[in-house]
Amino acid sequence: MQKIIILDFGSQTTQLIGRCVREMNTFCEILPYDRFPADDPDVIGVILSGSPLSVYSEGAFHPDLSGIVGKYPVLGICYGAQYLSWAGGGRVEPAGSREYGRARLSFIDSSCPIFAGFEPMSQVWMSHGDTITAIPAGWHKTASTDSVEYAAFECDSAPVWGVQFHPEVWHSLQGKLLLQNFVVGICGSRCEWTPAYFVDTTVAALREQLGDDKVVLGLSGGVDSTVAAVLLNRAIGDRLTCIFVNHGLLRLNEFEDVMRDYKGLGLNVVGVDASELFFKDLEGISEPERKRKIIGADFIKVFDEQASAIKDVRWLAQGTIYPDRIESRNITGKVIKSHHNVGGLPEEMRLKLCEPLCWLFKDEVRSVGRQLGVPERLVGRHPFPGPGLAIRIIGDVTREKVRMLQQADAIFIGALRDSGWYDKVWQAGVILLEDRSVGVMGDERSYENAVALRAVTSRDAMTADWAELPYSLLQRVSNEIINKVKGVNRVCYDISSKPPATIEWE
Repeated sequence: MQKIIILDFGSQTTQLIGRCVREMNTFCEILPYDRFPADDPDVIGVILSGSPLSVYSEGAFHPDLSGIVGKYPVLGICYGAQYLSWAGGGRVEPAGSREYGRARLSFIDSSCPIFAGFEPMSQVWMSHGDTITAIPAGWHKTASTDSVEYAAFECDSAPVWGVQFHPEVWHSLQGKLLLQNFVVGICGSRCEWTPAYFVDTTVAALREQLGDDKVVLGLSGGVDSTVAAVLLNRAIGDRLTCIFVNHGLLRLNEFEDVMRDYKGLGLNVVGVDASELFFKDLEGISEPERKRKIIGADFIKVFDEQASAIKDVRWLAQGTIYPDRIESRNITGKVIKSHHNVGGLPEEMRLKLCEPLCWLFKDEVRSVGRQLGVPERLVGRHPFPGPGLAIRIIGDVTREKVRMLQQADAIFIGALRDSGWYDKVWQAGVILLEDRSVGVMGDERSYENAVALRAVTSRDAMTADWAELPYSLLQRVSNEIINKVKGVNRVCYDISSKPPATIEWE
């Protein structure tokens, strides 16, 4: 199958490049800058990502591109463009001032194939502290802005292009067109990477990989593990056993509702109520990382007990997706965030690992789920943290606090669904705050808990903006929570974005 290789120099937007390529029904693989797969016959083009580093600084990434340039079409973005210029004999120097934000292409070479279909003064997004002050001999300029002369350039003797701006971000209004011109127009992608193609080829690969072996999979109720289970079920049927652990920190009635949905999908599911163990071990614990570690350790303990009871099981399946693996990889010396399902298989389980979704982004997982016939109420669910409501309770976790939060969350999510806002936001939930506040209820003084509503819009959770929900909706939710949830007398709305805040509070 055809593929584009994206060599990652550590940019926070490398995933966005991959997502844009995948949206063209073209498979791509994101690899560290020095791990190009030599002699892979499926490679049709190469993209060099951005980086937080400077090409001239000590410790900068300087890969040998001699086996790539001239053999494949190459597109360099930001650092990738600067490195192409610098390595070819051009100059890259610190910019007089950091060039960040929207800019207009005041000059575009209409004969350049990556700019086919571009409008005059097209808006692009700049984000760099260095600038290209000279390009190599035998190269020519293809675009400029008022402040960046070499906003784009092209090699005269090889299929190589560089752009100083970021076409992968939505602020570059014709950025996707540029990437399409490169991937489809120049590299010749046949655009064959579709959900149907993925399902057919993955089911066949799973049957070959697993043979007659038994597989165990931990379900969470979330999109990733659900789609992985349905995909495996199509491949091996009842040789798959799914385990759904109720740690007592799920949403209101979620354990019963999800178990019913799983049975309706024909999955072989074992439901385990282990809430007593989790609440006991969490008693008096308020530090967020300790809560996470306790929940993680208890989950592995319960899951291992259940998996060990299945005779002759040889495989552990997980809903690991591509961003999990990318974010857990160390390229610049800094890990974006670690993921428990990447390299987290307990040695004592001695099971081989099966990850059928490990090449998919979140939106692709949803598309594959729809292709498999997974109901929209499952495939369209918001992300929900593995530790559940424990990290939406500031401070220690008790059954009473979980009760309040479950009820408040059910009111908020229900209102979002009823108003049509649920599918407009990426993620939403309620946070139970540690402090209490004074109120007046029934002509009497109250001193009860406050909750914060959180709803964000995002494409990939790497950045997020707070959702501008209508005041009337917020008023309705506030009134209903205060009137119906015993122990809550104040409702706030979180209007912070990511960054600097995170989506979850803990």
